[in-house]
Amino acid sequence: MVFSQTLTNWYSVNKRDLPWRNTVDPYRIWLSEIILQQTQIKQGLPYYQAFVNAYPNVKSLADASQDDVLKLWQGLGYYSRARNLHETAKHVAYNLNGSFPDSYKELLKLKGVGDYTASAIASICYNEKKAVLDGNVYRVLSRYFGVDEPINTSKGFKVFKVLAQEQLDCNNPANYNQAIMDFGATQCTPKKVACKNCPLMEGCVAYRKDLVEALPIKLKVKKPKKKYYNFLVYLSADNKTLLEQRQGKGIWEGLYQFPLLETEKPITHADLKKQIANNQKQAFDLRLFNTKDIVHKLSHQHLYTKFWIIDVQELSENSILFSELKSYPVPVLIEKFIEAFNFS
Repeated sequence: MVFSQTLTNWYSVNKRDLPWRNTVDPYRIWLSEIILQQTQIKQGLPYYQAFVNAYPNVKSLADASQDDVLKLWQGLGYYSRARNLHETAKHVAYNLNGSFPDSYKELLKLKGVGDYTASAIASICYNEKKAVLDGNVYRVLSRYFGVDEPINTSKGFKVFKVLAQEQLDCNNPANYNQAIMDFGATQCTPKKVACKNCPLMEGCVAYRKDLVEALPIKLKVKKPKKKYYNFLVYLSADNKTLLEQRQGKGIWEGLYQFPLLETEKPITHADLKKQIANNQKQAFDLRLFNTKDIVHKLSHQHLYTKFWIIDVQELSENSILFSELKSYPVPVLIEKFIEAFNFS
């Protein structure tokens, strides 16, 4: 087919030199794909290298503690990926004798592995005839074939999955899949598209109908919820503070944070002081680190955050030294505060 042949020809000249391109080891392909979910390569590459250096095989990753895995993941976001990564590593190492499943169907059974990741591993490692479908592939297919079905719907997924599978080069699915993903990432980009230099220009419906900027179509999602987070940063006279580990499902599960008070609206200094006094016997001083909210934007909610400094004489035996703070896995929001605040 002209479409697939053009892409693989382009790829042979323009493919990026990436470390996971030089292997068919399913551990490293799986690791790269999990890291790159919802993450650009320039951000994910240092994390991939750090994980490979720290955990060169699935057994070493399985044997690590969750805290160590989350600490190495810190700053990459979507921490459920890191927890699923660790759980899957333990399953493969301990229940599957260290060997990854060798088919799309079986790969789908792994925690944190969906259609895209299973297709990528199956095609790259085992040459299975499975087409990948990620954001880059959606964009290329939508523009070239002029498909206006919204990509973030169940119907859209089915339409594009069929189309993707029809275009697959069955003689070399691994090469084709990597070609179309690279093409979407570097040539058929979301903005400022270099259509005049595109080898697919002549057959591209979006180019012919001036729809390049309009495709692919994505339905608007709900407006993010607004939440107010008040972190209580206790400081004792002997250089100690308090951290707590987040429990239950939700954002930052398993990560550490300063004690948190969540409110429906901004809280005043007087109201917070009254709340703390009701739960604390010893004297304390309360001061605000940031007078203006730090807005931490997540996909489904925006966190309007304040860090309140609480000076006390002493803390409970569960407290930790200031010097130990950086050894704990924390959300990037708290990591930035720790770097900015002078713990001394």
